[in-house]
Amino acid sequence: MPAPAPAIEAVELAKTYGKAARAVHALTGLSFTVEPGTVFGLLGPNGAGKSTTVRILTTLSRPDTGEARVHGIDVVRQSAKVRQLIGYVSQKPGFDPVATGLENLVLQGRIHGASARDARSRAAVLLDRFGLTEPGRRLAGTWSGGMQRKLDVAMSLMHRPRVLFLDEPTTGLDPEARRELWAEIARLARADGLTVLLTTHYLEEADHLAARLAIVDAGRVVAAGTPDELKTALGGDTIRAGLVRQSDADRARGVLGSIPGVGAVVTEGGALQARVSDGAAVLPGVLATLEAAGIELASVGVARPSLDDVYLHHAGRSFGEADRIGAGRAGADREAVLL
Repeated sequence: MPAPAPAIEAVELAKTYGKAARAVHALTGLSFTVEPGTVFGLLGPNGAGKSTTVRILTTLSRPDTGEARVHGIDVVRQSAKVRQLIGYVSQKPGFDPVATGLENLVLQGRIHGASARDARSRAAVLLDRFGLTEPGRRLAGTWSGGMQRKLDVAMSLMHRPRVLFLDEPTTGLDPEARRELWAEIARLARADGLTVLLTTHYLEEADHLAARLAIVDAGRVVAAGTPDELKTALGGDTIRAGLVRQSDADRARGVLGSIPGVGAVVTEGGALQARVSDGAAVLPGVLATLEAAGIELASVGVARPSLDDVYLHHAGRSFGEADRIGAGRAGADREAVLL
């Protein structure tokens, strides 16, 4: 029996905003596929190109070059058909704050062509599913941030889409609200067979939710696979240390780089991390060398590879550093769109 066709295909997508010296190359040949009924994560720092990718896949933008399909339907040439198959939750709220939760859902259903009766029935089901039945009678603008985000997701499900796009869905939520939304997202794929594409710059979120993920940096995919595959393929260990004096960071990086068995070394503020072939074997030499150099440590530990280590290996810098750089890139991206 042949394998099912991918739910999402992106092939060599490229997108540039602006012109000449002010051009921003948001995508530079990005490709990936998503299997049906799974949660797929696009993990990358701010400005990596995740939101541009989602805008193209949801027919809100056109690529300069490359192709994209949802269940085999071209997002450019057959955009109307694609919109019937997908739900989309953007980074910004999509609900009307001066309407009740129920009214927001019913309106969304009516926009998609449902009768008033069917829209109210579907809305009631979704309010119950997300634990919003009682607050559903109140104005959505009075709800907590976590409840409002659940409403956004519920609205995207009113027409029973086959593919759901979630663009940074938990940004700004407190830890408890984030965990609650994680549970709902996982259930959508597990219980409903819905394909979910999730963009995030939270490493823990991608590790927890995504069956497979693509790590995006500067508009391209630098690594793809399951979280465990990506971490296992890296091999070795990571030594993480806290410096007593932040001013020692540059010197510590140079000292560690000279030790046999130590690979990439990154310092951020008063924190230090180094990729090593065998943590247990290398750590005593690391400690002795730092002590001889007069560099004091506040803490030290050895851990198996994380997604941050995977990103560092493939992108050449830590995720935190890339996120800070990307915040400026994202601002330039938004400015270029207006040019």
